[in-house]
This record gives sequence, structure tokens and C-alpha cells, in this order.
Amino acid sequence: MAEFQVLYPNEYVFRTALYGMATYRLPWFDAHLWAYAEHYGIAEILSEDFEHGRLYGTVWVRNPFVEMGLA
Repeated sequence: MAEFQVLYPNEYVFRTALYGMATYRLPWFDAHLWAYAEHYGIAEILSEDFEHGRLYGTVWVRNPFVEMGLA
């Protein structure tokens, strides 16, 4: 905990996750990951679970395996 900032849940993160499920049809856990990024101002998510190159709200998603030619 001394090395990294801990991002805690709050009502806004929870409501944003619900919004992500309804708007972007994200699964519950993916919606939470996106909601944290959206709320805390994280500009990019690296994941193979989202659509590569898509902008969700203010968060870009990149699949690193696509760029390596592995996906």
C-alpha cells in the first residue's frame, strides 16, 4: 500500500458501473473496472476483455495482444 495508490469504492463508482452495464452492455466485473478508470481519471485500460480501440466514456481500451499480432 506504500508503493501504489489504493482506489476505494464509493457510491459514484457503483452507479457508474451500473451505467456501464446498461449503456455499453459490459459484464458486471468489466463495468466495475471501467467505472474505476472513469471516476479516477485513468485514461486507458489494457485488457483483452473489452473491444480493442473503443472509447467508453472518457476511457480508451487497448488490447495489447492485438498490437503484438497474437489476437
